[in-house]
Amino acid sequence: MSLAGKTLFITGASRGIGLAIALKAAADGANIAIAAKTARAHPKLEGTIFTAAEEIEKAGGKALPLEVDIREETAVKEAVAKTAETFGGIDILVNNASAIQLTRTPQTEMRRFDLMHQVNARGTFMVTKTALPFLEKAENPHVLMLSPPLDLQERWFAPHLAYSLAKYGMSLCVLGFAGEFRAKGIAVNALWPRTTIATAAIKNIVGGEAMMRASRKPEILADAAYRIFLKPAGEFTGNFLIDDSFLAEEGVTDFDSYRVDPTMALQPDFFVPADSVPPASLKPVA
Repeated sequence: MSLAGKTLFITGASRGIGLAIALKAAADGANIAIAAKTARAHPKLEGTIFTAAEEIEKAGGKALPLEVDIREETAVKEAVAKTAETFGGIDILVNNASAIQLTRTPQTEMRRFDLMHQVNARGTFMVTKTALPFLEKAENPHVLMLSPPLDLQERWFAPHLAYSLAKYGMSLCVLGFAGEFRAKGIAVNALWPRTTIATAAIKNIVGGEAMMRASRKPEILADAAYRIFLKPAGEFTGNFLIDDSFLAEEGVTDFDSYRVDPTMALQPDFFVPADSVPPASLKPVA
């Protein structure tokens, strides 16, 4: 089983989780369309679509860097068409791009509310809609959202309603698309981390360096995504997966290697249901 020759269209693939998924697939010789906004270096954000392309090529894949704002319909259509033209189709779509602001209602400006919904829910819907004609022609087509289980508990909404609405919008897309596309043989699944992941969002928005040390590396999600893509699309769809639980079901037993700092207790992420039992301890490694 391999992703050799498969074409992945990944939003937000210039860094973090998106890039980790790209590099994992690239090791098999996959083609990666890097659909992201960052074409020029940013003082607080590592990586651009071009540095990501270099890493992907070094890892063994073929890269197509595309400067795309997934809020813009024309840009999305052009990027998807360019990917299909360059690589002969699209086999896998990863809706990874996301906007976050953890503010309560009085502190949430409507422009930030609009941004999160335009990127998270609307962007996911539009990119999937646009890629659908190409996915229909693929041999084992998968759509993956980096979005949470639909655990509708008050505690996930009250502290940051605007963000939660936008993020759960991506998960509702999973629920709807999985049912809508089942007859077409297109798998649609959601993947979410049990703990925070060491990304720019955690460092710059959520918790700074301390939370980065209490996080897992993006590679845990890359390893989980890779195994999802190898599943038969006609049989494995409509799932809301937690990274370590899914990997444990796949036979993975070493989760300490994913820690940024083994001496730190891992920080649980938002939206993980209370009845989800971790397969490995989140306490510091002795």
